[in-house]
Amino acid sequence: MKRFANCTNHPIILVTAALLALSGCSGLAGPAPQEKTAPPATAPEQTKQKSVKPEESKPADQQPAPSAKTAPPAEAKPDEAKQTEAQPPKKPPATAAADTEAMLADIEVVAEPASMAVLVNKQRKLPENYTPTDLVFPNVPYLLPKKSEKRKLRKEAAAALEALFAAAKADGVSLAGVSAYRSHTYQKALFNHYVQKDGVEKARTYSAVPGTSEHETGLAIDVSGIDGKCAATSCFADTKEAKWLAEHAQEYGFIIRYPEGKEAITGYMYEPWHLRYVGTEIAKEIKAQGITLEEYLGVVPASASE
Repeated sequence: MKRFANCTNHPIILVTAALLALSGCSGLAGPAPQEKTAPPATAPEQTKQKSVKPEESKPADQQPAPSAKTAPPAEAKPDEAKQTEAQPPKKPPATAAADTEAMLADIEVVAEPASMAVLVNKQRKLPENYTPTDLVFPNVPYLLPKKSEKRKLRKEAAAALEALFAAAKADGVSLAGVSAYRSHTYQKALFNHYVQKDGVEKARTYSAVPGTSEHETGLAIDVSGIDGKCAATSCFADTKEAKWLAEHAQEYGFIIRYPEGKEAITGYMYEPWHLRYVGTEIAKEIKAQGITLEEYLGVVPASASE
């Protein structure tokens, strides 16, 4: 009986063990689906979505993105500075004119503007309404259109210029006029343009104040060689034309108005091309003494003696 009991118990034990094994396997398999479908599985996805949103809002919160988006404005600033340097702010025309008038108020007006020996410089000006009444066109070659007003000279000076040009040509030196008379209106408009652009002080370094230009007297002319080379430039001093003028101009009543080494007195750099008619008597004396018109008339600027 014992053997039978033992034998009959084996299948029961095996079946029980199999059931336990199956129940154990199903117990292990159960949690797996829960892991796949459980809410924790979607939590990482939500985390991912949240991590994407901050990246989209990066430009508002983080430094690198704004600097990239605001780069064009940053580059525009140097451009603005560059434009300011290339094109400095201009004064309104009315302001430029007012500055010029204020400066002119301090300059002495000459008493005899029609005199052949009139002294016009940075300290002495012509009356604003002065216009020579005897302007004519000299019969000499010019580097200007035939009808240009800047060809004109006063009648006496024009005749002397014709004689000077003829004498130079006889010596093998061909001259040409570059610029003679300039009206007060023209000089004023020109100077105001420079003041509007650069201001009064800077404009005075390269342009004559209205009324203080010798060209307004009708007695001054810039000359050059007939070919126009070195016209109104420093290289003219080395030309045969300049050397002839320096030696003979006074014979026809002209002087080199702004001689070398006299800049402190005349207020202008050496201009071997700038001739001024004063008449033969005065011209010869100035040449003989090696002086300027200011020195001849005894009207030397105080600044020149300092």
